[in-house]
Amino acid sequence: MTAPRACPVCESDQATRLDRYSPSEWDLVACDGCGFVFLRNPPPYEALEEDFAWEKTYEVRRQRGGSTRFSRWLRPLRDRMSASRNQSKQDVFRRLFGAGRVLDVGCGDIVRTEPPIVPYGIEISNVLQAGADEAMRAQGGYCLKASGADGVWEFDEEFFDGVILNSYLEHEADPRRVLGGIHRALKPGGKVFVRVPNFGSLNRRVIGAQWCGFRHPDHVNYFTTNSLERLAGKFGFGVQILNKSTLWVDDNIKAVLHRI
Repeated sequence: MTAPRACPVCESDQATRLDRYSPSEWDLVACDGCGFVFLRNPPPYEALEEDFAWEKTYEVRRQRGGSTRFSRWLRPLRDRMSASRNQSKQDVFRRLFGAGRVLDVGCGDIVRTEPPIVPYGIEISNVLQAGADEAMRAQGGYCLKASGADGVWEFDEEFFDGVILNSYLEHEADPRRVLGGIHRALKPGGKVFVRVPNFGSLNRRVIGAQWCGFRHPDHVNYFTTNSLERLAGKFGFGVQILNKSTLWVDDNIKAVLHRI
C-alpha cells in the first residue's frame, strides 16, 4: 500500500470514508473540501506492473460477470443514444488531431490511432508495453515502459499534437503531475481526448456498489464533469464535454481538453 494521499483536485488532507463503496482493505473517500471521490490508499506503481496489471484485474472482473436488472434494462437505451449521437473514436481522433504525433497514456497493447498520425505510448504493464512498442515502432513511434506520471516528462516540450487519455485518469494516483507534464509536452493549441467513468451518472446512483465504474483497487479517481473541469483548469486546460446530452445515463464522461 502507498501512504494515504491527499485529494488530487484540491490537495486537502481531510476526507470521509464511504463505507458503502469501500471493501475492507481499500478506503474510498470523499474529500471534505471539494467533494471529490478517490481511493485514499492506492497500490504502489510497482504493483500495477504485475499484481494489479490491467489485463489481470479486467479478466477477474469479466469472469465474475453479472449485472442488475436495472442495468440490463437501461443498456439498450444507452447504446441507442450513444450510437446516434457520437462518432466512432477514430473519427474523433481524426477530427481532433489531424496528422502529427499523438501520445496515448496507458495505451495497453494496442494502437488506437491510424496513419497519418504517428503513435506514441506510455504503459506500465510489462506485458502490454511490449506489444504496444512493437506495433508503434512499425508506424514510426514507440511506447515507453513507465508510469504516466513519470513518462510524460521524458518527452521534449511541445512535442505532441495531441494526447489520448482513454480510460486512464481513473487509474492514475498522481493526475496532477500527469496533466502538468501533458501541458508541457503539447504544442500550443494541442488537444487531449479524455474518457473516464462518470461518478455523477444516474446509473451509479441507482445501482450503487455494483456499478461498473467501481474497480478496486485499480480505479483510484472518480470524476464528475465539475471535478474534471476543476482539475484540468488548474493546469491550463479548457474542457469541452462531448457527450453532455447523454450524461445522465452514460457510465462515462467523454471530453476534450484544450491547451490554453
